[in-house]
Amino acid sequence: MSDRQAIVKKRRLRRTRFHLRRKASAGALRLSVHRSSKHVYAQIIDDVAGKTLAAASTLDKELQGKLKTGATVEAAKHVGLLLGKKATAKGLTGVYFDRGHYLYHGRVRAVAEGAREGGLEF
Repeated sequence: MSDRQAIVKKRRLRRTRFHLRRKASAGALRLSVHRSSKHVYAQIIDDVAGKTLAAASTLDKELQGKLKTGATVEAAKHVGLLLGKKATAKGLTGVYFDRGHYLYHGRVRAVAEGAREGGLEF
């Protein structure tokens, strides 16, 4: 990664965090997404209490048999769907989406779409 790319990444993260801090202060729950080269992780976090309320990833046992690899858009959509089902089972519906420094594209977008299909609203 070049210096220019690192600067753009940090700037994007700072801009995203600024908007998220305003929503977190209102007490809303955060849906955080992390993607690596091999897997996708998503979790719903209560920032006021500092606790993770629901989590899903391509490493979950429910998804192990369904997925060939954890690095595809289809796998990310399954993670979002699983997280949405877990959250609605606990009575959580309203969240805001924290994409971090990732662009809203590809696997990050697929997690969001899957979570919406699973019952989450954001």
